[in-house]
Amino acid sequence: MAEYRNGIAQAALAAIQTAAGGWQLARKTYSFAVQGGAQGTINLFTVTGSVFVQIFGVCQTDLAGALATVEVGIVGNTAALIAQTTGTDVDQYTTWQDATPEAHPGAVNLTGRAFVLTNGADVGMKISTAALTAGAIDFYCLWAPLSADGNVSAA
Repeated sequence: MAEYRNGIAQAALAAIQTAAGGWQLARKTYSFAVQGGAQGTINLFTVTGSVFVQIFGVCQTDLAGALATVEVGIVGNTAALIAQTTGTDVDQYTTWQDATPEAHPGAVNLTGRAFVLTNGADVGMKISTAALTAGAIDFYCLWAPLSADGNVSAA
């Protein structure tokens, strides 16, 4: 029987840690009421080199803003990391990792939602259609370096 810790099979985690140099965590809290929620792209994480990443958000306060959509990705593929979602579907205590936020408690699929970012592809959240006027999300980026200069930090 596989041994799990924090929802991750330990055998899979050990293989990734060995190959990639170990997991690290970058965290970014974004408040739409305080920092703004106008349409556009907000830089969440600054990336250098090549990294292996898994990104998800945990909503701390309901998002507000009729018709607004949000997504997380990189330049040229703004929904690559978290698919476009209607902003008001991201409610307090939901886990956001795809087009359908998970109710509390939210399962996070860390094995199926993993990505390789190269050449310093920064991670951004794009707000479209309308502005978001309230709400807050804690974004988590579990990452491991793949190149000597691989790094992720909150923007």
